[in-house]
Order: sequence, then C-alpha cells, then structure tokens
Amino acid sequence: MTRLAKLVLSLLVLAATSADSATIDNLREFQRGSWNQIHQSHRGKPAVVHIWGVTCGPCRTEMPQWGALVRERPDMNLVLIDADLVPNEPGAVAAMLDQAGLGGAENWVFADDFVEPLRYEVDPQWRGEIPRTILIGADGATTVMEGVVDFAAIRSWLDAQQTQGKK
Repeated sequence: MTRLAKLVLSLLVLAATSADSATIDNLREFQRGSWNQIHQSHRGKPAVVHIWGVTCGPCRTEMPQWGALVRERPDMNLVLIDADLVPNEPGAVAAMLDQAGLGGAENWVFADDFVEPLRYEVDPQWRGEIPRTILIGADGATTVMEGVVDFAAIRSWLDAQQTQGKK
C-alpha cells in the first residue's frame, strides 16, 4: 500500500471515529427519573418522543424518515430513546443515528438492566413493544402511536401545535 493510500485510509478512519465519538458523547443514559426530566425540559412546547431499537426491523426502516423530518423541520423538539429488548453497544446506537442523520438530536439509551421500571415511568401499560411514538402537546396532552408511524399524521400534529401556539 502506498503512503498516500495509507494516509487517505487513516484520515477516513479518523473522520468516521470522530463522527461516532461526537454522537456517542451525545447519548444520554435513560434511567429512573429520566422521563420526568424529558417532560420538564420540554414543558410548554410540543415534543415528539420516538422509542426505537437497533435490532427492531421496522425501526431500521423508518429512522431515515425521522432524519428527513428533522431536516425538514429543524425547530421540531424530537427526543429519541433506544429501548431495545436487546442491550445495545453505544457504538451501534450512534452508528444508526449518524446514518439516519439523527446524531445531533436529543438521544437517550436505556441504561438499566431492569427495564420494567423505566417502561412504567413512560407508560404503565407499555410492555416494551417498539417502535412507539409519543406526541406531547404544549398543553401536556399525550397521544401514543404504536408501530411504524404515519409521517403525514406527525406533520399534521406538528402543524396543529404550531397553529395553537400562535393563538
């Protein structure tokens, strides 16, 4: 391998590592009390909370669509929570987020092996099925969407929230 090829390869590896590191550093540990923290930090503002997982097939399919929505609506308050049934390595979570263009979003990862209390805080009826999306209105009202979301419905909800905010 020539010196130039080695240099280019080294720079590519460094760039990829830097991108992943920035996202890994951006991952927050979701533990007891985190759901309340999310609610408090978004109080009075509409927020979209999407719960997903690296090993979830439908999640993998729709994550790029979430990335497109963030690019389309950069002012949207999007919270992503990796609540996979299989514990994930932070690098795998970060890579999937980066690939979807979501590395800069508010990203959380379940950080307790005893996940039932974490799920219960989010919704006492939730048993861990993903994907799951929770729309939290500026007034605190919530709407739960189970399974793959209808992005047109998300856009309509965001538009309605924006209209209500202007009244």
